Amino acid sequence: LGNDLYGSSVVALNAKTGERVWHFQTVHHDLFDYDLPAAPILIDINVGGRPIKALAQVTKQGFLFVLDRATGAPVWPIEERPVPKSTVPGEVTSPTQPHPTKPPPYEHQGLTENDLIDFTPQLRAEALELVKRYVIGPPFTPPSVIGEGPNAKLGTIQLAGASGGANWNGGAFDPDTGMFYVGSRSVAFVADLFAPDPARSDLRYRAGMREIMNGPRGLPIMKPPYGRITAYDLSKGEQVWMVPNADGPRNHPALAGLSLPPLGDATPSAVIATKTLLFVTQADKSTPRSPANVGGTKFMALDKATGKTLWSIDLGVGQNGTPMTYQHDGKQYVVVAVGSTDYPAELVALALP
Repeated sequence: LGNDLYGSSVVALNAKTGERVWHFQTVHHDLFDYDLPAAPILIDINVGGRPIKALAQVTKQGFLFVLDRATGAPVWPIEERPVPKSTVPGEVTSPTQPHPTKPPPYEHQGLTENDLIDFTPQLRAEALELVKRYVIGPPFTPPSVIGEGPNAKLGTIQLAGASGGANWNGGAFDPDTGMFYVGSRSVAFVADLFAPDPARSDLRYRAGMREIMNGPRGLPIMKPPYGRITAYDLSKGEQVWMVPNADGPRNHPALAGLSLPPLGDATPSAVIATKTLLFVTQADKSTPRSPANVGGTKFMALDKATGKTLWSIDLGVGQNGTPMTYQHDGKQYVVVAVGSTDYPAELVALALP
């Protein structure tokens, strides 16, 4: 019971002595698998004329926490807001969770009927019928026990799911402009619990399979975008632009004839900022905890100021690593790891003229 100190936290240590200097917990009593997936990024920003040595921490739940890295103090206020209580017997959840007031979230958070897919009236009706069997609600709605009977609830739909939001691919910071970039994806999970066989376990409840929650006809349950690249001005704590990271399911048979724009792909996109460009990956279908029939094979360069795609190359396989860049003999290279269930892992190196 309690907040589970240091779990799902940023912890700063004195490198010489190992002593704790400060810590900040991003999720209290984490029932959501919202552990911090990537290392924080050290950034130097100027907020209201005041220079701050800060860090930016991406999260699975779609928040970007910006903290003074010397003290752990939030650069902008972080509010403890009430969240739903658990209905699981014996579970005592945290009554509040931290919500940054700036910058705004970069992902879907929570699920209500207003968030359900609505490309056509029929698809929306099917989505409404599907969610009747699940608990839905705002962010941090806790997992729930699978009920008994033909109309019983089958768990809680958790959005963002435990694979993000952002994940291990992290983000990128441009020190020249103060811009921060993060790739994220929207994947709804079913957070369910059930009573195990007492002959095999003395636990009252155990976690279910945490299946991906698909919507009507294999489409996502919620409105797009399903994967996105978001840019923030971290001197102001404001979103500058957001673009879908790929076409997504817009060519699905159920969407035929709708002439939809890019919907975004529910796989993690990694980003790296260079002096002039933002390079973006498309992850492969083999990425863990990805919905069926997703994934791309293009490697792209975006305009850092607008998010417009300036260049792309089809590598024929998804990129499952974060790109890196270096110079050799005056020429700049970008390297990315690729691979799939049916394609051997390798590195692809590209040269910039």
